[in-house]
Amino acid sequence: MFFLESLQAALALLLELDPELLHIVGVSLNVSLWSTLAACIVGVPAGFFIGIARFRLKQAVITFFNTMLAMPTVVIGLLVYSLLSRRGMFGSLGWLYTQKAMILGQIILITPIIIAFTIAAVGRLDDRYRRTALTLGASPLQVGLVILREARFSIMAAIVAAFGRVISEIGISMMLGGNAKGFTRTMTTAMALEYDKGEFVLALGLGIVLLSISLAVNVLLGYVQGRTGR
Repeated sequence: MFFLESLQAALALLLELDPELLHIVGVSLNVSLWSTLAACIVGVPAGFFIGIARFRLKQAVITFFNTMLAMPTVVIGLLVYSLLSRRGMFGSLGWLYTQKAMILGQIILITPIIIAFTIAAVGRLDDRYRRTALTLGASPLQVGLVILREARFSIMAAIVAAFGRVISEIGISMMLGGNAKGFTRTMTTAMALEYDKGEFVLALGLGIVLLSISLAVNVLLGYVQGRTGR
């Protein structure tokens, strides 16, 4: 059968460590890891502050970030494209169709995920942690550290979920990276290209790698969530 023959050839590519396949996987991991790291640097402190602070528009802010979770990737792609294009506000940077543009778009995609999940993680904690720490004479910084320690596994789950989101997205990578071979071609964009060409071997090989990464992410997420429930 055609599928079985293609699958056998795809497995052979993996076993032979095909250079093109490895490079595509490397680009995907590089872009996804950097975007996740940058989103964590912004999202975790922002979500933590919103979660523990008390201010008048807090619920409106939370609703905004929850709404951002459903933002389509093509909308983000169009927004960033308009900013980085030659006639855009930041066109002079020359980032369009580079990995930097892809990372920027993915940061915008997953930062709301990390913020919203961090807010939820902090909000689920019993307020007795804060009151007890204050009763014992803890400073605001020490109280924050106590809350962060108790919510750490939920926050880790948010980070893992965010990485899983970007490693499998295609809209932003295609629109901002351009799918340039050797530079911005990721697993998802390469799979789409190979499908359009009617060549399924490389697409299947990349699909196996992507599924393996997704499985690893879900196993890690399940482990972290299990620790959270203890």
